[in-house]
Amino acid sequence: MARIALGVTGGISAYKSVDVVRRLQQEGHEVTAVMTKAACRFVGPVTFEAITRRSVITDQFQPNANADIEHIALASEIDLFIVAPATANVIGKFVHGIADDFLSSLYLATQAPVLMAPAMNTNMLMHQAVQDNLKCLYERGVHVVEPGEGYLACGWTGKGRLAEAEDIVTAAQELLRPRAELSGKTVLVTAGPTYEDLDPVRYLGNRATGRMGFSVAAEAAARGARVVLITGPTLLEPPTGVEVVPVRSAQEMHAAVFSHVNEVDAVVMAAAVADYTPTAGPNPEKLKKESDELTVTLTRTPDILAELGGQRAGCSAPVLIGFAAETSDLVSRAREKLRVKNADLIVANDISQPGVGFESATNAASLITADNVEVISLRHKRQLARVILDRLHALLDRVVPVSTE
Repeated sequence: MARIALGVTGGISAYKSVDVVRRLQQEGHEVTAVMTKAACRFVGPVTFEAITRRSVITDQFQPNANADIEHIALASEIDLFIVAPATANVIGKFVHGIADDFLSSLYLATQAPVLMAPAMNTNMLMHQAVQDNLKCLYERGVHVVEPGEGYLACGWTGKGRLAEAEDIVTAAQELLRPRAELSGKTVLVTAGPTYEDLDPVRYLGNRATGRMGFSVAAEAAARGARVVLITGPTLLEPPTGVEVVPVRSAQEMHAAVFSHVNEVDAVVMAAAVADYTPTAGPNPEKLKKESDELTVTLTRTPDILAELGGQRAGCSAPVLIGFAAETSDLVSRAREKLRVKNADLIVANDISQPGVGFESATNAASLITADNVEVISLRHKRQLARVILDRLHALLDRVVPVSTE
Protein backbone atom coordinates (compact mmCIF):
# COMPACT_ATOMS: atom_id res chain seq x y z
CA MET A 1 0.00 0.00 0.00
CA ALA A 2 1.28 3.46 -0.89
CA ARG A 3 0.47 6.90 0.46
CA ILE A 4 -0.61 9.23 -2.33
CA ALA A 5 -1.31 12.97 -2.41
CA LEU A 6 -3.98 13.84 -4.98
CA GLY A 7 -3.96 17.47 -6.08
CA VAL A 8 -7.27 18.76 -7.42
CA THR A 9 -7.29 22.06 -9.31
CA GLY A 10 -10.02 24.34 -10.60
CA GLY A 11 -11.49 22.68 -13.67
CA ILE A 12 -14.94 21.34 -14.43
CA SER A 13 -13.52 17.82 -14.44
CA ALA A 14 -12.57 18.14 -10.76
CA TYR A 15 -15.56 15.99 -9.89
CA LYS A 16 -13.97 13.09 -11.78
CA SER A 17 -11.12 13.08 -9.26
CA VAL A 18 -13.50 11.48 -6.78
CA ASP A 19 -13.51 8.38 -8.99
CA VAL A 20 -9.70 8.48 -9.12
CA VAL A 21 -9.62 8.42 -5.31
CA ARG A 22 -12.08 5.53 -5.18
CA ARG A 23 -10.08 3.46 -7.64
CA LEU A 24 -6.80 4.17 -5.84
CA GLN A 25 -8.39 3.02 -2.60
CA GLN A 26 -9.59 -0.16 -4.28
CA GLU A 27 -5.94 -0.85 -5.12
CA GLY A 28 -5.15 -0.55 -1.40
CA HIS A 29 -3.64 2.94 -1.37
CA GLU A 30 -4.13 5.71 1.18
CA VAL A 31 -5.05 9.06 -0.38
CA THR A 32 -4.80 12.61 0.94
CA ALA A 33 -6.62 15.22 -1.14
CA VAL A 34 -5.10 18.66 -1.66
CA MET A 35 -7.48 21.18 -3.24
CA THR A 36 -6.88 24.64 -4.61
CA LYS A 37 -9.35 27.42 -3.84
CA ALA A 38 -10.60 27.25 -7.43
CA ALA A 39 -11.17 23.50 -7.14
CA CYS A 40 -13.44 24.08 -4.14
CA ARG A 41 -15.77 26.08 -6.40
CA PHE A 42 -16.39 22.98 -8.52
CA VAL A 43 -16.60 20.25 -5.87
CA GLY A 44 -16.80 20.49 -2.10
CA PRO A 45 -13.95 19.40 0.19
CA VAL A 46 -16.48 17.42 2.24
CA THR A 47 -16.87 15.05 -0.71
CA PHE A 48 -13.17 14.17 -0.68
CA GLU A 49 -13.09 14.08 3.11
CA ALA A 50 -15.91 11.55 3.15
CA ILE A 51 -14.35 9.25 0.58
CA THR A 52 -10.73 9.50 1.81
CA ARG A 53 -11.70 9.55 5.49
CA ARG A 54 -8.92 12.06 5.96
CA SER A 55 -8.80 15.83 6.35
CA VAL A 56 -8.70 17.66 3.04
CA ILE A 57 -6.00 20.31 2.69
CA THR A 58 -7.37 23.49 1.11
CA ASP A 59 -5.27 26.29 2.63
CA GLN A 60 -1.57 26.72 3.23
CA PHE A 61 -2.35 28.52 6.49
CA GLN A 62 -5.41 26.70 7.75
CA PRO A 63 -5.50 25.97 11.50
CA ASN A 64 -3.53 22.92 12.67
CA ALA A 65 -1.61 22.77 9.39
CA ASN A 66 1.51 24.54 10.56
CA ALA A 67 2.79 22.69 13.62
CA ASP A 68 4.86 20.32 11.48
CA ILE A 69 5.02 22.55 8.38
CA GLU A 70 2.47 20.25 6.81
CA HIS A 71 3.45 20.62 3.15
CA ILE A 72 6.98 19.53 4.11
CA ALA A 73 5.72 16.70 6.30
CA LEU A 74 3.35 15.42 3.63
CA ALA A 75 6.03 15.83 0.96
CA SER A 76 8.32 13.55 2.94
CA GLU A 77 5.69 10.89 3.53
CA ILE A 78 4.06 10.36 0.16
CA ASP A 79 5.09 7.77 -2.38
CA LEU A 80 3.37 9.50 -5.31
CA PHE A 81 1.98 12.96 -6.08
CA ILE A 82 -0.90 13.06 -8.58
CA VAL A 83 -2.49 16.23 -9.97
CA ALA A 84 -5.81 15.52 -11.68
CA PRO A 85 -7.11 17.63 -13.21
CA ALA A 86 -4.06 19.80 -13.88
CA THR A 87 -5.04 23.20 -15.25
CA ALA A 88 -2.91 25.48 -17.40
CA ASN A 89 -2.46 27.68 -14.32
CA VAL A 90 -0.95 25.02 -12.06
CA ILE A 91 1.19 23.67 -14.91
CA GLY A 92 2.68 27.15 -15.32
CA LYS A 93 3.26 27.46 -11.57
CA PHE A 94 5.10 24.16 -11.44
CA VAL A 95 7.36 25.18 -14.32
CA HIS A 96 8.37 28.48 -12.76
CA GLY A 97 8.59 27.34 -9.15
CA ILE A 98 5.77 29.55 -7.91
CA ALA A 99 4.73 28.34 -4.46
CA ASP A 100 1.75 30.50 -3.50
CA ASP A 101 -0.54 27.76 -2.15
CA PHE A 102 -0.29 24.34 -0.53
CA LEU A 103 -0.39 22.41 -3.80
CA SER A 104 2.42 24.31 -5.53
CA SER A 105 4.52 24.26 -2.33
CA LEU A 106 4.03 20.51 -2.08
CA TYR A 107 5.29 20.08 -5.65
CA LEU A 108 8.54 21.90 -4.85
CA ALA A 109 9.03 20.06 -1.56
CA THR A 110 8.40 16.46 -2.56
CA GLN A 111 10.90 13.98 -3.96
CA ALA A 112 8.14 11.54 -4.87
CA PRO A 113 7.29 10.84 -8.53
CA VAL A 114 4.80 13.35 -9.96
CA LEU A 115 1.95 12.32 -12.25
CA MET A 116 -0.13 15.00 -13.98
CA ALA A 117 -3.39 14.64 -15.92
CA PRO A 118 -3.97 17.91 -17.82
CA ALA A 119 -7.53 18.98 -18.63
CA MET A 120 -8.61 22.19 -20.35
CA ASN A 121 -10.11 23.74 -23.47
CA THR A 122 -8.54 22.52 -26.72
CA ASN A 123 -7.13 25.92 -27.70
CA MET A 124 -5.66 26.38 -24.23
CA LEU A 125 -4.02 22.96 -24.36
CA MET A 126 -2.52 23.57 -27.78
CA HIS A 127 -1.32 27.10 -26.97
CA GLN A 128 2.45 27.30 -27.35
CA ALA A 129 2.90 28.49 -23.77
CA VAL A 130 1.10 25.44 -22.35
CA GLN A 131 2.89 23.07 -24.72
CA ASP A 132 6.26 24.57 -23.76
CA ASN A 133 5.40 24.23 -20.08
CA LEU A 134 4.36 20.60 -20.47
CA LYS A 135 7.55 19.88 -22.38
CA CYS A 136 9.60 21.49 -19.62
CA LEU A 137 7.91 19.44 -16.90
CA TYR A 138 8.28 16.28 -18.92
CA GLU A 139 12.00 16.87 -19.34
CA ARG A 140 12.27 17.34 -15.59
CA GLY A 141 10.82 13.89 -15.09
CA VAL A 142 7.14 14.67 -14.47
CA HIS A 143 4.91 11.92 -15.85
CA VAL A 144 1.89 12.95 -17.91
CA VAL A 145 -1.34 11.12 -18.65
CA GLU A 146 -2.39 12.63 -21.95
CA PRO A 147 -5.86 14.22 -22.08
CA GLY A 148 -8.51 12.50 -24.13
CA GLU A 149 -10.53 13.69 -27.10
CA GLY A 150 -14.27 14.21 -27.17
CA TYR A 151 -17.01 16.56 -26.11
CA LEU A 152 -15.74 19.22 -23.70
CA ALA A 153 -17.66 21.13 -21.04
CA CYS A 154 -17.21 24.35 -23.02
CA GLY A 155 -19.24 22.84 -25.85
CA TRP A 156 -16.26 22.15 -28.12
CA THR A 157 -15.21 18.78 -29.43
CA GLY A 158 -11.48 18.09 -29.37
CA LYS A 159 -8.52 17.15 -27.21
CA GLY A 160 -8.46 18.39 -23.64
CA ARG A 161 -10.80 16.29 -21.54
CA LEU A 162 -9.43 14.66 -18.42
CA ALA A 163 -8.09 11.16 -19.02
CA GLU A 164 -10.31 8.37 -17.77
CA ALA A 165 -9.90 7.54 -14.07
CA GLU A 166 -8.90 4.00 -15.00
CA ASP A 167 -6.03 5.29 -17.16
CA ILE A 168 -4.81 7.65 -14.42
CA VAL A 169 -4.80 4.86 -11.84
CA THR A 170 -3.04 2.49 -14.26
CA ALA A 171 -0.30 5.09 -14.76
CA ALA A 172 -0.08 5.54 -10.99
CA GLN A 173 0.27 1.80 -10.44
CA GLU A 174 3.05 1.67 -13.02
CA LEU A 175 4.98 4.39 -11.19
CA LEU A 176 4.51 2.71 -7.83
CA ARG A 177 5.70 -0.64 -9.12
CA PRO A 178 9.44 -1.08 -8.51
CA ARG A 179 11.33 -1.22 -11.81
CA ALA A 180 14.66 -2.93 -11.27
CA GLU A 181 14.64 -5.34 -14.19
CA LEU A 182 17.93 -3.90 -15.50
CA SER A 183 19.71 -4.10 -12.18
CA GLY A 184 23.17 -5.55 -12.75
CA LYS A 185 23.15 -4.59 -16.44
CA THR A 186 25.22 -1.89 -18.11
CA VAL A 187 23.67 0.07 -20.97
CA LEU A 188 25.67 2.36 -23.23
CA VAL A 189 23.65 5.15 -24.86
CA THR A 190 24.86 7.63 -27.46
CA ALA A 191 23.03 10.93 -27.87
CA GLY A 192 23.09 14.26 -29.63
CA PRO A 193 24.87 15.33 -32.80
CA THR A 194 28.52 15.26 -33.69
CA TYR A 195 30.27 18.37 -34.97
CA GLU A 196 32.90 18.05 -37.70
CA ASP A 197 35.00 21.18 -37.56
CA LEU A 198 35.86 23.08 -40.75
CA ASP A 199 37.89 25.78 -39.01
CA PRO A 200 37.97 27.43 -35.57
CA VAL A 201 34.56 29.01 -36.28
CA ARG A 202 32.56 26.71 -38.54
CA TYR A 203 31.54 23.08 -38.39
CA LEU A 204 29.33 20.53 -40.14
CA GLY A 205 26.50 19.45 -37.86
CA ASN A 206 22.86 18.46 -37.75
CA ARG A 207 19.65 19.32 -35.91
CA ALA A 208 19.84 16.62 -33.23
CA THR A 209 19.32 17.93 -29.69
CA GLY A 210 20.12 14.78 -27.72
CA ARG A 211 16.64 14.68 -26.18
CA MET A 212 15.82 11.15 -27.40
CA GLY A 213 19.09 9.66 -26.22
CA PHE A 214 18.90 11.46 -22.88
CA SER A 215 15.36 10.08 -22.42
CA VAL A 216 16.61 6.54 -23.10
CA ALA A 217 19.48 7.02 -20.66
CA ALA A 218 17.17 8.38 -17.95
CA GLU A 219 14.72 5.50 -18.38
CA ALA A 220 17.49 2.88 -18.29
CA ALA A 221 18.84 4.39 -15.07
CA ALA A 222 15.34 4.44 -13.58
CA ARG A 223 15.16 0.68 -14.21
CA GLY A 224 18.32 -0.01 -12.27
CA ALA A 225 20.94 -0.15 -15.02
CA ARG A 226 24.37 1.33 -14.88
CA VAL A 227 24.27 3.81 -17.77
CA VAL A 228 27.17 5.22 -19.77
CA LEU A 229 25.91 8.20 -21.77
CA ILE A 230 28.22 9.28 -24.60
CA THR A 231 26.91 12.59 -25.84
CA GLY A 232 27.77 15.07 -28.52
CA PRO A 233 27.32 18.82 -27.97
CA THR A 234 23.95 19.59 -26.40
CA LEU A 235 22.31 22.16 -24.14
CA LEU A 236 20.46 19.52 -22.13
CA GLU A 237 21.16 18.75 -18.48
CA PRO A 238 22.32 15.11 -18.17
CA PRO A 239 19.95 12.73 -16.37
CA THR A 240 20.83 12.02 -12.77
CA GLY A 241 22.59 8.78 -11.97
CA VAL A 242 24.35 8.26 -15.31
CA GLU A 243 28.02 8.38 -16.30
CA VAL A 244 28.46 11.12 -18.89
CA VAL A 245 31.21 11.05 -21.53
CA PRO A 246 31.18 14.26 -23.61
CA VAL A 247 32.51 14.11 -27.18
CA ARG A 248 32.45 16.41 -30.18
CA SER A 249 33.31 14.60 -33.40
CA ALA A 250 32.32 11.27 -34.93
CA GLN A 251 35.87 10.01 -34.39
CA GLU A 252 35.71 10.94 -30.69
CA MET A 253 32.35 9.18 -30.33
CA HIS A 254 33.76 6.09 -32.05
CA ALA A 255 36.72 6.03 -29.63
CA ALA A 256 34.49 6.52 -26.58
CA VAL A 257 32.07 3.76 -27.61
CA PHE A 258 34.81 1.21 -28.22
CA SER A 259 36.57 2.08 -24.97
CA HIS A 260 33.44 0.97 -23.10
CA VAL A 261 31.85 -1.69 -25.32
CA ASN A 262 33.50 -4.67 -23.63
CA GLU A 263 31.85 -3.81 -20.31
CA VAL A 264 28.26 -3.30 -21.50
CA ASP A 265 25.26 -5.55 -22.05
CA ALA A 266 23.52 -3.30 -24.57
CA VAL A 267 24.23 -0.35 -26.84
CA VAL A 268 21.55 2.14 -27.88
CA MET A 269 22.88 4.31 -30.72
CA ALA A 270 20.50 7.27 -30.52
CA ALA A 271 23.12 9.82 -31.59
CA ALA A 272 22.97 11.46 -34.99
CA VAL A 273 26.57 10.80 -35.95
CA ALA A 274 27.90 12.75 -38.92
CA ASP A 275 28.40 10.55 -42.00
CA TYR A 276 31.22 12.69 -43.39
CA THR A 277 34.08 14.78 -42.04
CA PRO A 278 36.61 17.08 -43.79
CA THR A 279 39.31 14.87 -45.26
CA ALA A 280 42.15 17.17 -44.29
CA GLY A 281 40.72 17.90 -40.86
CA PRO A 282 39.83 21.40 -39.65
CA ASN A 283 41.65 24.34 -41.17
CA PRO A 284 43.84 25.87 -38.43
CA GLU A 285 42.70 29.39 -39.32
CA LYS A 286 39.29 30.81 -40.19
CA LEU A 287 38.49 30.32 -43.87
CA LYS A 288 38.24 33.63 -45.69
CA LYS A 289 35.52 34.65 -48.16
CA GLU A 290 37.89 34.88 -51.10
CA SER A 291 35.71 33.44 -53.89
CA ASP A 292 32.08 32.71 -54.75
CA GLU A 293 32.61 28.98 -54.31
CA LEU A 294 34.25 26.83 -51.68
CA THR A 295 35.06 23.18 -52.24
CA VAL A 296 35.51 20.95 -49.22
CA THR A 297 36.54 17.32 -49.67
CA LEU A 298 34.77 15.00 -47.25
CA THR A 299 35.55 11.46 -46.10
CA ARG A 300 33.21 8.91 -44.59
CA THR A 301 33.32 8.68 -40.81
CA PRO A 302 33.49 5.29 -39.06
CA ASP A 303 30.12 3.49 -38.99
CA ILE A 304 29.96 2.75 -35.27
CA LEU A 305 26.84 0.57 -35.31
CA ALA A 306 28.03 -1.50 -38.28
CA GLU A 307 31.40 -2.04 -36.63
CA LEU A 308 29.70 -3.14 -33.41
CA GLY A 309 27.50 -5.54 -35.35
CA GLY A 310 30.47 -6.96 -37.22
CA GLN A 311 32.40 -7.60 -34.01
CA ARG A 312 29.64 -9.74 -32.50
CA ALA A 313 30.69 -12.57 -34.84
CA GLY A 314 27.51 -14.62 -34.58
CA CYS A 315 26.81 -14.09 -30.88
CA SER A 316 23.99 -11.94 -29.51
CA ALA A 317 25.92 -9.82 -27.03
CA PRO A 318 25.85 -6.93 -26.62
CA VAL A 319 22.28 -6.14 -27.68
CA LEU A 320 22.41 -3.50 -30.42
CA ILE A 321 19.68 -0.92 -31.02
CA GLY A 322 20.08 1.67 -33.75
CA PHE A 323 18.07 4.64 -34.96
CA ALA A 324 17.13 5.59 -38.50
CA ALA A 325 15.92 9.08 -39.39
CA GLU A 326 14.29 8.88 -42.81
CA THR A 327 12.13 11.08 -45.04
CA SER A 328 10.75 8.27 -47.26
CA ASP A 329 10.57 4.47 -47.54
CA LEU A 330 10.81 4.27 -43.77
CA VAL A 331 10.28 0.56 -43.16
CA SER A 332 12.24 -0.76 -46.15
CA ARG A 333 15.25 1.42 -45.39
CA ALA A 334 15.14 0.53 -41.72
CA ARG A 335 14.99 -3.19 -42.54
CA GLU A 336 18.02 -2.81 -44.77
CA LYS A 337 19.86 -0.97 -42.00
CA LEU A 338 18.93 -3.73 -39.55
CA ARG A 339 20.43 -6.32 -41.90
CA VAL A 340 23.56 -4.43 -42.92
CA LYS A 341 24.43 -3.30 -39.39
CA ASN A 342 23.62 -6.71 -37.85
CA ALA A 343 21.50 -4.94 -35.22
CA ASP A 344 18.70 -6.37 -33.07
CA LEU A 345 16.30 -3.44 -33.35
CA ILE A 346 16.03 -0.29 -35.41
CA VAL A 347 13.96 2.65 -34.16
CA ALA A 348 12.88 4.35 -37.39
CA ASN A 349 11.52 7.90 -37.52
CA ASP A 350 9.88 9.66 -40.46
CA ILE A 351 11.28 13.11 -39.72
CA SER A 352 9.18 14.69 -42.48
CA GLN A 353 6.14 14.33 -40.21
CA PRO A 354 5.21 17.15 -37.78
CA GLY A 355 6.28 16.63 -34.19
CA VAL A 356 8.69 13.80 -35.07
CA GLY A 357 12.43 13.61 -34.71
CA PHE A 358 14.87 16.48 -34.30
CA GLU A 359 14.14 19.64 -32.30
CA SER A 360 10.88 18.20 -30.97
CA ALA A 361 9.79 17.03 -27.52
CA THR A 362 7.66 14.34 -29.15
CA ASN A 363 8.40 11.43 -31.42
CA ALA A 364 6.74 8.61 -33.32
CA ALA A 365 8.53 5.51 -34.52
CA SER A 366 8.41 2.14 -36.16
CA LEU A 367 10.33 -0.48 -34.20
CA ILE A 368 11.87 -2.85 -36.72
CA THR A 369 13.15 -6.30 -35.85
CA ALA A 370 13.96 -9.25 -38.10
CA ASP A 371 10.40 -10.56 -37.88
CA ASN A 372 8.22 -7.65 -36.80
CA VAL A 373 7.26 -4.01 -37.39
CA GLU A 374 5.67 -2.25 -34.41
CA VAL A 375 4.25 1.22 -35.01
CA ILE A 376 4.44 3.57 -32.02
CA SER A 377 2.17 6.62 -32.25
CA LEU A 378 3.24 10.21 -31.53
CA ARG A 379 4.11 10.74 -27.86
CA HIS A 380 6.68 12.44 -25.64
CA LYS A 381 10.18 11.10 -26.09
CA ARG A 382 10.39 9.80 -22.52
CA GLN A 383 7.25 7.74 -23.22
CA LEU A 384 8.84 6.36 -26.37
CA ALA A 385 11.97 5.63 -24.34
CA ARG A 386 9.88 3.45 -22.03
CA VAL A 387 8.69 1.39 -24.99
CA ILE A 388 12.25 1.03 -26.28
CA LEU A 389 13.49 -0.08 -22.84
CA ASP A 390 10.68 -2.64 -22.64
CA ARG A 391 11.92 -4.12 -25.94
CA LEU A 392 15.53 -3.91 -24.78
CA HIS A 393 14.66 -5.88 -21.66
CA ALA A 394 13.05 -8.59 -23.77
CA LEU A 395 16.10 -8.72 -26.05
CA LEU A 396 18.45 -9.06 -23.08
CA ASP A 397 16.52 -12.13 -21.95
CA ARG A 398 17.44 -13.80 -25.25
CA VAL A 399 21.16 -12.97 -25.17
CA VAL A 400 23.52 -15.89 -25.64
CA PRO A 401 26.70 -15.31 -23.60
CA VAL A 402 29.96 -15.07 -25.49
CA SER A 403 31.93 -18.32 -25.31
CA THR A 404 35.20 -18.15 -23.41
CA GLU A 405 36.55 -21.41 -24.84
